[in-house]
Amino acid sequence: MLEFLEKKLAPTFSLTRVMNGLGLSDMEDGSTIPLGDEREVVISIDSYTVKPLFFPGGDIGKLAICGSINDVAVMGAIPLAILDAIVVEEGFEVKKLQKILESMEKVLTEEKVALIGGDLKVVPKGELDGVVITTASIGIVE
Repeated sequence: MLEFLEKKLAPTFSLTRVMNGLGLSDMEDGSTIPLGDEREVVISIDSYTVKPLFFPGGDIGKLAICGSINDVAVMGAIPLAILDAIVVEEGFEVKKLQKILESMEKVLTEEKVALIGGDLKVVPKGELDGVVITTASIGIVE
């Protein structure tokens, strides 16, 4: 997969970084935007799918938030905020979605990371197996 990304995907784009920060061609967990005063914004994005959606110790929501926070933390950043995009299949149980959202909220509260925006889409039944969650995390290196 990494070879595909490096040889096929990354060369498609000409602007892959901001100033001298890390960008697409660096193939890191995230990218950086230098602020010019020794600080950098770190941004990461990932999509999460898992089956079963609920498992011992957590669910897809907890996995998405923990993974997203971890991605900016391993780059030396203090996690500040997350945006999410949730895609559910038509007919997905609202009770299950609420449980996933509550587990996301629990981790966000514990880690003092804000959910600052998001998107929810519903696709026709049969086009998706349950739920896909994408999270973009933002942190700062001081």
